[in-house]
Amino acid sequence: MDQKRRCPWVDLSKPDYIRYHDDEWGVPVHDDRTQFEFLTLESAQAGLSWYTVLRKRENYRQAFAGFDPELIARFDDKKIAELLQNPGLIRNRLKINATVNNAQKFLQVQDDFGSFCDYIWRFVDGEPIDNAPLSGNEIPATSKESDLLSKDLKQRGFKFIGSTTIYAHMQATGLVNDHTIDCFRRKELL
Repeated sequence: MDQKRRCPWVDLSKPDYIRYHDDEWGVPVHDDRTQFEFLTLESAQAGLSWYTVLRKRENYRQAFAGFDPELIARFDDKKIAELLQNPGLIRNRLKINATVNNAQKFLQVQDDFGSFCDYIWRFVDGEPIDNAPLSGNEIPATSKESDLLSKDLKQRGFKFIGSTTIYAHMQATGLVNDHTIDCFRRKELL
């Protein structure tokens, strides 16, 4: 049995959740497609548990063209109707429409800044913020950086990207290191 100490939110009875925590959560992402993937998944999560979305991730990957924003930006009403019938997705019209919209806006950010990564990492001065929480209770739901990033994204026309969603995105993509002090991954990511 694995005796590693992990963040308290990890359900140790779910191997896929453990893998997500151990291999992905908090790892700095400098790849635009991966940034778009997490932005899409975090937006889909709004009002749901992350584990619900994590279990549907592969379905999202297939349905949303491997998270290629150039392809998704061209999804039409027929394709959106098809996605709304897909039981492997969260079939919420607003969230699916937001994904198509966000792909279009994502491409504009790439044009404006050279890459989405160049844009988003500016909000943390190019380096992950290490919050060093002692417990799960010390992990915030938002931050001044997520407030600013969310506001800026909204001004650029993105949807389903409130500060809580954006903070979760920042945690997932390593802009913020919120692994607790006793978690084995925290030091590996410093």
